Amino acid sequence: MRPLLALFAVVPLFAQPKIDNVLLRMVPPGSTSLVGANMDRMKATAFYRKLVEQQRMPQVDRFAEETGFDPRRDVRELLYASTPEGSVLLARGHFKLTGDPAAHAKLVRYGGYSIWTSQNSGFCILDGSLAAAGELKGIEAALDEWTKGQHKAAQPLLALAKGIAPTANLWGISTGFATFLASTLPKGGSATGGINFSKIFTGMKSSWFQSDFKDGLKIELHGTSATDPDAVALRDMAKGLIGFGRLSVPETQPELLKLWDGITVDQAARAVTIKADIGPAMLDMLVQMLNSAATGRGGRSGTGRAPGTPL
Repeated sequence: MRPLLALFAVVPLFAQPKIDNVLLRMVPPGSTSLVGANMDRMKATAFYRKLVEQQRMPQVDRFAEETGFDPRRDVRELLYASTPEGSVLLARGHFKLTGDPAAHAKLVRYGGYSIWTSQNSGFCILDGSLAAAGELKGIEAALDEWTKGQHKAAQPLLALAKGIAPTANLWGISTGFATFLASTLPKGGSATGGINFSKIFTGMKSSWFQSDFKDGLKIELHGTSATDPDAVALRDMAKGLIGFGRLSVPETQPELLKLWDGITVDQAARAVTIKADIGPAMLDMLVQMLNSAATGRGGRSGTGRAPGTPL
């Protein structure tokens, strides 16, 4: 994962993310989180090209060469669903395997479908345009819902996020997103300026976010805490961590301050909103920071900003 930054334009009051109806019908019952990505729109953006297309991914390259399926090219929409039993990533695109999916995968049958498995995970290509991957329990739950379910599992989550724009490139809704974020976001180190981003979200009871990569990187995150004091604490923690991020910027790289200047944190009653806006001119710098965080590389050494630097 990456630091949640940015701002999105004002959206209609009763908007919802636009999701492929087939993917919606496969969301397992009891899902606590949904994350969607429109890959066609994302692949057309400069941010995606810099972050993904320009990076060397030898394992993905080898998989594509052996099977004829390249997830960077052949997927047009993704929908991730998390349940207490297991998570599953649902995909629409063009799926046509020409070889063995994986050297050590085991083929098992589930109902009328084939799942290529490795330990507790696997993937299943239902037809030429539909696939599922993830934990076995999650895949099986999605197949059950697809074949004999009521296809209504996503509705309670979608009702929580009327503000997500239909054109959002990447979005998410959750009643348990705090646990997911706390376990996946950077937990400090030189690559993130010593900031434990996961701490920002541990107090959230429900949340939703949306992003747009069309003109730079813009993201908006909304969270609801159990009580007003929890929201105040969450707001203060977020502002404090952003302040530490500014203080960690080396004097030799003052331009990094621009990555922090656009971030805002607001709180009203139990609601907390985090917004920021990373312009096109800052994309290279942001991509470098994210790649460093993902690989565990530290940033350049240098003296931090003087104490008392304003947020």
